[in-house]
Amino acid sequence: MNTENITKELQFKAIRSSGAGGQHVNKVSSKIELSFDLENSNALSEEEKLRLKSKLASKLTKENVLILFCEETRSQHKNKELAIKRFLTLLKTSLIKPKKRRPTKPSRSVIKKRSESKLRNSVKKALRKKPKSDSY
Repeated sequence: MNTENITKELQFKAIRSSGAGGQHVNKVSSKIELSFDLENSNALSEEEKLRLKSKLASKLTKENVLILFCEETRSQHKNKELAIKRFLTLLKTSLIKPKKRRPTKPSRSVIKKRSESKLRNSVKKALRKKPKSDSY
């Protein structure tokens, strides 16, 4: 994955941010909408596209477009930088291949130790009980 090629394919849109802000909020578009077309990307291989589609299925639109919003700061440029950072970390974490699990078997000594400790515990608990009265 080449981050330089991917950032060239990003599309940005500035929108008016919601929330408090006084007079300034009605005339400045500081909220950033980042969109990335996963289907038509040239920077990703087909295998990477498939993995991203499965991992990011809940965040993709019907046309396989990933849309992220950022309105944390009052600066449009800082919001743009934050959105790009978020996007790249999202891609990196989604493209990590999980390690294959190898089934393991406990060794004989471990099995023996476990059964011995279970036996010791059962004896210890049996000694706590009241003795049975043998009255005929």
